[in-house]
Amino acid sequence: MAETRSLLGSARLLTLTGVGGVGKTRLALEVAAASSKLFTGGVWLVDLAAVGDPSEVGGAVARALGIPESGARPVVAQVIGYLSGRRALLVLDNCEHVADACAELAQALLSSGPEVHIVATSRQTLGLTGEHILAVSPLPQEEAVELLRQRAVAVRPDFQVTDTNRAAVRRLCDDLDGVPLAIELVASRLRTLTVEDVAERLADRFALLTGGSRTALPRQRTLRATVDWSWDLCTRDERLLWSRLSVFSGGFTLSAAEGVCEGEGIGPGAVLDLLDRLIAQSVVLPTEAEGQTRYRMLETIRQYGRERLAESGEEERLLLRHRDFFLAFAQRIDSHWLGPGQAEALARLRAEHANLLAALECDADPQVRLALVSALRFYWWAGGLLAEGRRQYDRALAAAPEPTAVRARALPKAAWVALLQGDLTVADSWLDEAETLVSRFDEPMVRVEIEGFRGVRAQYRGRLRQALAGFEGAVAGCRALGDDRAATAWMLGLAQLQAYLRDPRAVKTGSAAVAAAEAQGECWNRAQTLKALGYEAWTRGDLDAAVALMHTALECLRGLDDHVAVGLTLEHLAWATASGGEHLRAARLLGAAGALWRSAGTALHAFDPQMADDHRRCEEQVVEALGRPVYVDALAEGADFDTPAKAIEYTLDSGAEPVGDAVRAAAEHALTRREREVAALVAQGMSNKQIAVAIGRSPRTAEYHIKNVLAKLDFESRSQIAAWWTATSGPTP
Repeated sequence: MAETRSLLGSARLLTLTGVGGVGKTRLALEVAAASSKLFTGGVWLVDLAAVGDPSEVGGAVARALGIPESGARPVVAQVIGYLSGRRALLVLDNCEHVADACAELAQALLSSGPEVHIVATSRQTLGLTGEHILAVSPLPQEEAVELLRQRAVAVRPDFQVTDTNRAAVRRLCDDLDGVPLAIELVASRLRTLTVEDVAERLADRFALLTGGSRTALPRQRTLRATVDWSWDLCTRDERLLWSRLSVFSGGFTLSAAEGVCEGEGIGPGAVLDLLDRLIAQSVVLPTEAEGQTRYRMLETIRQYGRERLAESGEEERLLLRHRDFFLAFAQRIDSHWLGPGQAEALARLRAEHANLLAALECDADPQVRLALVSALRFYWWAGGLLAEGRRQYDRALAAAPEPTAVRARALPKAAWVALLQGDLTVADSWLDEAETLVSRFDEPMVRVEIEGFRGVRAQYRGRLRQALAGFEGAVAGCRALGDDRAATAWMLGLAQLQAYLRDPRAVKTGSAAVAAAEAQGECWNRAQTLKALGYEAWTRGDLDAAVALMHTALECLRGLDDHVAVGLTLEHLAWATASGGEHLRAARLLGAAGALWRSAGTALHAFDPQMADDHRRCEEQVVEALGRPVYVDALAEGADFDTPAKAIEYTLDSGAEPVGDAVRAAAEHALTRREREVAALVAQGMSNKQIAVAIGRSPRTAEYHIKNVLAKLDFESRSQIAAWWTATSGPTP
């Protein structure tokens, strides 16, 4: 209401648009009632729902104004004359079926009466110059839940939203898109059904949602009648596009709509114009996701279109076109992955997640499904979707057991998902089968992948020398095939392995891999190689280089949502951080890494037994420095950074980030008596030498105590110690 009244103050023609049942009329009536003092010349409602002939629009307005029809002059002229000189507000309700006539009338009234304002409600805009448009959105979830509760109480006084049914109520409101009419129709069913019953029956929503108010317009008494009204207002071509767009899930782009829907009645280039017209009629809603312009239909509108598509006999053909479009889409991204734009590519895949899953549900050809699962390999690996990728590989491989080249290409990629999950037994089985199949097909790159992933498998079993041969063979095999990008990717694994083996060649291998990745504009492999170089620097005791390299690795991983890569980098960084004496920060980094392992469905020990040993030693060091209670609290605080984006932001952008109260209090408690004494002397402005004299120890001992205080309180300077001591009035030593 506030937004509508604000627009009405500056606009003389305001059109409220939106899907049927979203509440356009209710909003217009509330605004009109609240604006009566502003429009001293009168406020009128003109209900055009029953007007079937466009020529009757002027007469409907005259009757609403109470103007007698004299017949002496045209009715529109009478209306203009009546409103001339008045500061008046006219609400033209339900304009969509007579939109052209309403536009002509509005143009005449606004031109002749400078103080006349018009609010129109319509599923499509009037298309006049100077028209302001406000799209009335469905209700947010909490407001939708409250509306459902209020309407349900009216028919069943004992109804309550409880902890038991709250999830079902929210799911129900979400499934109804937050559309008030649909919610009110559902509420009437709660007289005889539970919320859970209604949610289960919502698959047939058009049969379920009937029985609205007898005083409502006929087209608002059932959900089907409401959507039928919009369908009837569309042209043949608009209906054709509406029904075809129903094959999309979670929205679509213009290029997707053109690729799937053109042809067989919709000519080349016609989709854009038809889509624009469906937007104008509130059938399609424009949105923005991941920086892309996208379009969507409310679920009720989409399901209605899907029914119409099935009736037309086109459904199977459109589903195949949808599947083929997204197979080509995934294959394009896959073929260009080892290059620039990886974060953008993942964003495009994330935006199409629902469509990709829908395409994978198309079971017309199991071999095509298997090809699509494999084309999405980097989405599963780098997009934080290991569990989903594993599920899809399991299903696709089971549905397409035939010994084909498609299966041979898929098996090593599936094995990599299993390896990342720590399922080495299944990975072994898939790699063995791939090796059997590859001898039957001319797939040299598959042979290289098998050798490389056998190296990964050996590494995860702690057989590092055997793993080294696998990685070296994969690098050589890629180069022999002329695929330098793939060779760079396998050099990543080789550099990591050499670092874990303390092999002096690690720096040379890693530097070459990083240089090649930079030349290719690639981030994902470069990040993991930088992490390996950081590990190598840590093992040499060069902590500054280790931290810098791993920070750069995290910077490269921004936007990729790779739980495993970020988790491993945080682990390595925690080890280096603890070695540098920053034990509290190291504990929080371990907590963040642990949260990422849990959400990815894997664990650190799945990657290399040596890493598990490094983690254990770091944990023991941190616990010894902080004490178990402080460590546990810091670990829990770090676990709040449970997504790659949060973890990277915390690690790279948290210079002024405050420590949680629980951790700070525990850390303060963990200060020894001597450390509290030193903190008080720091607050007095003493130098290390002065502190050493005061406590009767050497300057080196004083410096040691100050470092411990900084680490335990997660401070970076003496001034922070002084400020903390002053603010908390620490105990007198």
